[in-house]
Amino acid sequence: MVSTEQTPVREARGPSDLRRDVGLIGLMWASVGSIIGSGWLYGAEKAVVAAGPAAIISWVIGAVAIVLLALVHAELGGMFPVAGGTARYPHYAFGGLAGLSFGWFSWLQAATVAPIEVEAMIGYAGHWSWAQGLQHKDQTLTPSGLLTAVVLMAVFVAVNFFGVRALAHTNSAATWWKIAVPLGAIFVIAVGNFHPANFHSEGFAPFGAKGVLSAISESGIIFALLGFEQAIQLAGESRNPRRDLPRATLGSVAIGAVIYVALQVVFIAALPHSAFAKGWAHLDYPGISGPWAGLATVVGLGWLAVILYADAVISPGGTGLIYTTATSRVSYGLAKNGYAPKLLTRTDRRGVPWFGLIVSFMTGVVCFLPFPSWQELVGFITSASVLMYAGAPLAYGVFAQRLPGHERPYRLPAGRVVAPLSFVVANLIIYWSGWDTLWRLGVAVVLGYLLLGGYAWWANATHQPDAPRMDFRAAQWLPVYLLGMGVISAQGSFGGTGNIGLWWDILVVAAFSLVIYYWARATAPRPEEIERSIEEVVVTDAPAH
Repeated sequence: MVSTEQTPVREARGPSDLRRDVGLIGLMWASVGSIIGSGWLYGAEKAVVAAGPAAIISWVIGAVAIVLLALVHAELGGMFPVAGGTARYPHYAFGGLAGLSFGWFSWLQAATVAPIEVEAMIGYAGHWSWAQGLQHKDQTLTPSGLLTAVVLMAVFVAVNFFGVRALAHTNSAATWWKIAVPLGAIFVIAVGNFHPANFHSEGFAPFGAKGVLSAISESGIIFALLGFEQAIQLAGESRNPRRDLPRATLGSVAIGAVIYVALQVVFIAALPHSAFAKGWAHLDYPGISGPWAGLATVVGLGWLAVILYADAVISPGGTGLIYTTATSRVSYGLAKNGYAPKLLTRTDRRGVPWFGLIVSFMTGVVCFLPFPSWQELVGFITSASVLMYAGAPLAYGVFAQRLPGHERPYRLPAGRVVAPLSFVVANLIIYWSGWDTLWRLGVAVVLGYLLLGGYAWWANATHQPDAPRMDFRAAQWLPVYLLGMGVISAQGSFGGTGNIGLWWDILVVAAFSLVIYYWARATAPRPEEIERSIEEVVVTDAPAH
């Protein structure tokens, strides 16, 4: 069983073992450091352009949605403290096909965040004359910008090679800064620049409910709040995962939600009326690079703008660093489950999955090519992220029914209600991302089936010892779920044909989600098969101490 002692495991390790060197603060700061990234630099501006002052409501809805998902993950993280946890729960609950699918969603999400953060760093750096040649006017990277982006990705990977202990210390230092700067900006800008009339002078919700809802996905709200799962991805390297994972998961969400809502309120209140006199859709304070630094300059706080420009490198950089770590841990989990080559489980003497880091770097570089702007990347990754998170409520429902006696260090109150509700919420966020984003996500899903599915087929055809058991019966609901969400999106009012009108579409998504939830739970494997899947992986990740 997993060690619960406070000292790291020092036993002799094989070439595929991770080291348990991370405590509660390291876990929580991994999640907080992921939540406070480029989202705080851009989210408030993009949300108010999409929804007006009602963007505050968008943030509250987004925070509630993330809290629901985090609650489910907190129980699962305590039950199964393994590296790359989000890629594993559906594997335990539904077998090979569902595990492969949600494992791919997890990896896709983790692998594309670091490039987003690099894009944000380069975008904010445009304030300095030496960096103005890194992006075209449409925010695509110039050749020199692409080279700079590749170098930054290489730095993320290089730091990770020093091991998880060094990473935790580096990230903790960066996270203290990342929390202090937005909190300081909130206080300093609000003092003497808080104009209550800004919340109603041009209308509180000028774009109605559709603006409020679309802002949740399209303007980066959910993207900004994502990251709580980083503690779970590092579970295989936690000193006391059963105690610390739930605390780190829920604590990070609480910190992030409070900071982001306060940022949105202050951003709206501090703007001079001239910036939005033509309407919130035409928010404008020309000649300034970066929303918050620009606002600080406009209100006469030039010294704060200098700090914010520095933070525009540190905050996204810290988030990109930890997501580079997460990508290698998710690929580690995929390989442990038999969906990817065992080379991805190989670790060096510091316990670092080195080949997974190389793959993370290569993927990050590729991501700079097809998605030129930060917001396009955000829209794509938000959908991939929530699709990944949707697997946890489904797995929770199975474990609650099939494994009621399994040890749960943290037990979710009213879990049988919260779990299906969180699945509904996850699917609504996916739907609000819009058809233009979802069809691209569909292409990425097909690519995943070709890559991971091809490997799984080869492993079974050649009778590899770790070949995954592709349980088609337990995953019979999966193709209906994926295709169904695509059809609803194509027919809906968020980038689709509009055949399903606003509010009716929410009802359709909710009803469809509940059907899938209970269908998946009804067709899950027998308890002994689930226990077998758990034992096959947990024992290799956390040897007895």
